[in-house]
Amino acid sequence: MASEGGEHLGEKLRRLRRLAKLTQEELAERSGVSVDVIRRLEQRRKHSARLPTLHALAAGLGVELTSLLGDPPGVASNGEADAPQFVAVRRAIMPPLFAAPPDGPLVPDLRERIAEAWTLYHDAEFERLMSVLPELIGAARRAADPVALCKALQLGGHLAVRMGKTDLALASLERAMTAAEEAASCDPLLALMIVNSVAWTYQRQGRLDDARDVALHAAESMERGLQITAEAVKVRGGLLMSAATSYARGGDYERADEMMRAAEAAAQRLKDLPAAEDNRMVSVFSTSSVRIERVRLAVQFGRPEDALDLARGMRLAKDTPPSWRTWLLLDVARAHTDLGDADGAVKTLESLRRVAPTWMRHHTLAVAIVEDLWELPNRPAGLRALAEFLGVAA
Repeated sequence: MASEGGEHLGEKLRRLRRLAKLTQEELAERSGVSVDVIRRLEQRRKHSARLPTLHALAAGLGVELTSLLGDPPGVASNGEADAPQFVAVRRAIMPPLFAAPPDGPLVPDLRERIAEAWTLYHDAEFERLMSVLPELIGAARRAADPVALCKALQLGGHLAVRMGKTDLALASLERAMTAAEEAASCDPLLALMIVNSVAWTYQRQGRLDDARDVALHAAESMERGLQITAEAVKVRGGLLMSAATSYARGGDYERADEMMRAAEAAAQRLKDLPAAEDNRMVSVFSTSSVRIERVRLAVQFGRPEDALDLARGMRLAKDTPPSWRTWLLLDVARAHTDLGDADGAVKTLESLRRVAPTWMRHHTLAVAIVEDLWELPNRPAGLRALAEFLGVAA
């Protein structure tokens, strides 16, 4: 099994273990996976592992499961160099040093086009996003519009994370923060939204303490002086969920639950406030996103029954993006798999294929679940079609 950029599972495991400053024995103790399995994976004498084993290793390392599985790039790559489309994004984020600013026309309805680009991101249309984002970043610079530039560079940071380029993501977010500070007088929430993106990027790097601290500091700062609006509640709620995720991956489930309860209270406040003007430019935080995160944490805590109880009968808000719907269905499929309910897992994945086929193909977790099910002696009905869709079936 290879992960993003062609990195072998064992190489990824060794690198994450060393970043966590753990010996093989210490990781074995924290994860419950035998030292022999860890050693064989790292030495590439074992090329894959079942999903429960990978989940246990990820929990022991304090990282997302996809940190081991890898997020495949949005466009084809030979693993040796960035795709040309992504080189253009990199150049837009970090223009050539000492070069004259490039000329170009102003873009009408620039902020609306950036909002549309965020929709492409949430729809997993990464190739289309890469084709339009460089122009939008350049146009925002030429227009001297710090709000537009901030949101375009924030989007560049999110795209870079999805492409496995977290250092580039932080560089983009640092530039976004500079733009946010210029726009602070007209939109004080911009900088706080960038902080949340930084926290997410730190999580992807395994910097859980840094992610937790920046999210909590920003959330606490919002309790002083900011007007209570739907936009402000959404931003603060997102920061609280970021802190909860960091606590959970660090093994502090009590504090994670405390943060999620605070996030739930924030979501309830939204019912009494005028709706945000454009969620695409603010945050996807809602009662639906809080419930989805609750399901995810229950699966990560090894409580699949609780996850299914939380998900049962859930009605998502109409503006819940495909990315969040995907995570919900993947976590429900994982919960069914953990409980040995192969039929339930297949039915859930079939639902995912109907509502978010692009995201399903993007997520290596979907492939991992189908690969696990494919090894069963009695394969459930419908599995072959899913395996062929994901390229698992020979």
